[in-house]
Amino acid sequence: MYSAAAAAASPPRRDFISITLSPEEAVGAGGYNNSKAWRRRSCWRKWKQLSRLQRSVILFLFAFLAVCGVISYTSMGEPWKSVTNKSLDDQRTEPEIPGLKLANPAVLPAPQKADANLGNYPELSPQKPPKLPHVRRGPSNLQIKPSRRDARLKTRHDSSRVVEEVVQADKEEKTEKSVISWRGAVIEPDQSTEPPSIKIKEPEKPSSVEAEDQKEPVPINERQLAVIEAFRHAWKGYKDFAWGHDELKPLSKSYSEWFGLGLTLIDALDTMWILGLKEEFEEARKWVANDLLFDKNVDVNLFESTIRILGGLLSTYHLSGDSLFLEKAKDIGNRLMPAFKTPSKIPYSDVNIGRGTAHPPRWTSDSTVAEVTSIQLEFRELSRLTGDEKFQKAVDEVMKHVHTLSGKNDGLVPMFINTNSGQFTHLGVYTLGARADSYYEYLLKQWIQGGKKENELLEDYMRAIEGVKKHLLQRSQPKKLTFVGELAHGHFSAKMDHLVCFLPGTLALGAHNGLTADHMKLAEALIETCYQMYAQVETGLSPEIVHFNLHAQKGHKDVEIKPADRHNLLRPETVESLFYMYRFTGDKKYQDWGWEILQNFNKYTRVPTGGYTSINNVQNPSNPEPRDKMESFFLGETLKYMFLLFSDDIDLINLDKYVFNTEAHPLPIWVPA
Repeated sequence: MYSAAAAAASPPRRDFISITLSPEEAVGAGGYNNSKAWRRRSCWRKWKQLSRLQRSVILFLFAFLAVCGVISYTSMGEPWKSVTNKSLDDQRTEPEIPGLKLANPAVLPAPQKADANLGNYPELSPQKPPKLPHVRRGPSNLQIKPSRRDARLKTRHDSSRVVEEVVQADKEEKTEKSVISWRGAVIEPDQSTEPPSIKIKEPEKPSSVEAEDQKEPVPINERQLAVIEAFRHAWKGYKDFAWGHDELKPLSKSYSEWFGLGLTLIDALDTMWILGLKEEFEEARKWVANDLLFDKNVDVNLFESTIRILGGLLSTYHLSGDSLFLEKAKDIGNRLMPAFKTPSKIPYSDVNIGRGTAHPPRWTSDSTVAEVTSIQLEFRELSRLTGDEKFQKAVDEVMKHVHTLSGKNDGLVPMFINTNSGQFTHLGVYTLGARADSYYEYLLKQWIQGGKKENELLEDYMRAIEGVKKHLLQRSQPKKLTFVGELAHGHFSAKMDHLVCFLPGTLALGAHNGLTADHMKLAEALIETCYQMYAQVETGLSPEIVHFNLHAQKGHKDVEIKPADRHNLLRPETVESLFYMYRFTGDKKYQDWGWEILQNFNKYTRVPTGGYTSINNVQNPSNPEPRDKMESFFLGETLKYMFLLFSDDIDLINLDKYVFNTEAHPLPIWVPA
């Protein structure tokens, strides 16, 4: 036995068991060796130990995560693609809207990177072109920057070369934008519908025309010389009998006043510059400098004074570089601003430019839709030149408001809008003639003017043309002429104003700027109709309004003319569209048609002592019944478009650099600074 002391002194006893196994035995017994095979068997045991519900939940979670991953990859695909340096052709892989095809997809210049604070729009700075010496062909040195594409175009049909240039430009600039299609229109993605901002900075002089734009002027041909002779004959009558007044009365050798602001003279300024009439231009400039005063107690129509006076002054400033015309434009622009002081921001029709007051017509509080939506090109350009955003802000608010209004019919708008409520009135009547015509024209032209960035304007234009096709297009008998009628409370009328003949040119301009090729096909059909409105009439001159026969009748032509509609006011719309059609197609028949019209103007409306006169009866060649009035637009539009139609110089008012207002005054297309 151990004693207690010994037990206390001895250390505690420990027992050990040692077992030695071979590696093969350890593995065979299921021991852990960290091999992949062992780990797989271990995980499978764990999985089999789970209940069926637990395994189902885990499988569902894995499936859900897989679906989310696929969706995320799809949504991120396009943004990832846009930051790569793929070619433009690779970028255009988005599916097109069914039924619509993209025509002329490469009319846009290469996109420019904009300052982050300005979004995607170019900074619009005040511009003051330097004064240029007077040259015979006026527009050969114009005061805006040419686009890369314009400077390199050698033919109007070289579309494949344009594609290559745009793609190359995209590669060089490593743009982060792609080009997409909206209803057949070339537009850029990620763009606000806001108009280009006007950030005021110090005026800059535009760069001079690139050396490759300096070329020998195209000689003036015999038909152009005939236009110059016609202009000089008209100008002689105005100078002798109506100098400084609004319109000439050539038969009575006197004048008529509308605003008392020399409308004919101002309307004709840029025409004289384009025709190279230096002496006449200098004469008119002196009158503008010394006698054109806007500080007078007179009511003027906002629309007419904007398109004729403001538009004419701005255009002449751009062509001549003479700051006198910009100063006068700022003066009249400021005096017209009271028209916008209405409860709805829809402007009044009349302004007293001396008192600074405005009012609607005496008989109504309505304005016509065409009048309030066809002043935007001019006021926007005035803001760009002066840096004063109030002009553009006022007219842009009108367009935004009209864009949101109800009462449209597939993009077609009524003719009247109330200045108090801001709502359309006289609903249910739709026309492309008087009181609505230039609304559609200015939708497209504002979009072009602003660099094709204001997509609301494009959307409204495209929708309206679809509305025209759906509701207003018909064919006459017996020649099956395509024409644009009118719709009144669901009833179609085969009535077409001569004013509607602006439409072929507008459609052609849109097609040239990348819209669907169907627009050009429609333009070709409509310009044939407009020509027939002249050719089927005894004097070869169109009446103000025609009615088309929808059913074939023996001895009847397509065109019927009512006694109240058979006057001719020397209007420009058909010649305007002939100019666009010839410029874009090169088809000489358009020049020939215009030549016929000029000859008939000379035959039936020319007054021997000077000037041309409107006539009352286009159906009576022996006595067309002269009205004793020469409208200012005969010099401002009709003869100008005639001269341009007969020219083979595409740089004589290049349509990739200029957009015409509705009074034929060319204003520059905005380009990135």
